[in-house]
Amino acid sequence: MALRASLGTKPGLTGLLSQLSCSAHAAARMSPALVAQRRSSSTSQKVKVDFDQSTGVAVMHMQSPPVNSLSLEFLTDVCIALEKLEMDKSCRGLVVTSSQPKVFSAGLDILDMYGKSPEHCAEFWKAVQEMWLKFYGSDMITIAAVNGSSPAGGCLLSMTCDYRIMADNPRYSIGLNETKLGIVAPFWFKDTMVNTVGHRTTEMALQLGLLYSPAEALKIGLVDQLVREDQVLTTATETMTKWLAIPDHARQLTKSMMRKPTIDKLTSNREADVNNFVKFITKDSIQKSLGMYLEMLKRRKA
Repeated sequence: MALRASLGTKPGLTGLLSQLSCSAHAAARMSPALVAQRRSSSTSQKVKVDFDQSTGVAVMHMQSPPVNSLSLEFLTDVCIALEKLEMDKSCRGLVVTSSQPKVFSAGLDILDMYGKSPEHCAEFWKAVQEMWLKFYGSDMITIAAVNGSSPAGGCLLSMTCDYRIMADNPRYSIGLNETKLGIVAPFWFKDTMVNTVGHRTTEMALQLGLLYSPAEALKIGLVDQLVREDQVLTTATETMTKWLAIPDHARQLTKSMMRKPTIDKLTSNREADVNNFVKFITKDSIQKSLGMYLEMLKRRKA
């Protein structure tokens, strides 16, 4: 969300030069190391990370147009960015948000599943697994600032976070809607949702491929808070301070205690999960369903 500052009267040239001069002197007095410590930024083509070392909080902006689809390339960039933050022990918290209008993430990129070789599908699924494992098992505090729609894999990404704040816009939706595309959500998608909203709600949601409005998502616990669309990122930053007040060691051990059984279930079955995905997604009937969905998207754009 772009922040715009309204300026009053414009300063005269003398005043402007004076301000620039003061700023230059102040910068000269400030240690270069201190400047570097306060804020750093790293950017790939699809992911931008702003890390404020004075607070220990990073913001990851997903910026893969048009809808932050989780492609193999995008997933790789996300995982690399997250790994870099994990290695920096001064980074205690991460806010994940979108730079794309009206969408957090549209989920897995169908183009990485349609008409591809089994080898490509396997590499893609390994990247999806890796993204989930890194986020769900992260030692950092993770907050999803969901500033747009978040179906399927986008919903999964938000559920890996410790806390979810969503824009209160009835036009947006969130949920695991895979069955509507003829796809079955794998066991670790299911387990993540069960851990978030409970067994019966997950059973209904997955079978029917339900997408929830923000208000509905709040009611079932799929998101934790609704705020005005222009307040999502600000609220995430404010909420982070509450989490940072908890000693890291105690919070991390508690998080691991809650999530480790779910993580272990995938790590001990990763190869079998990849094989099952490849076998399923390359079926003629599934490829036909994906092709029909892509054609529908093309007609919509036209």
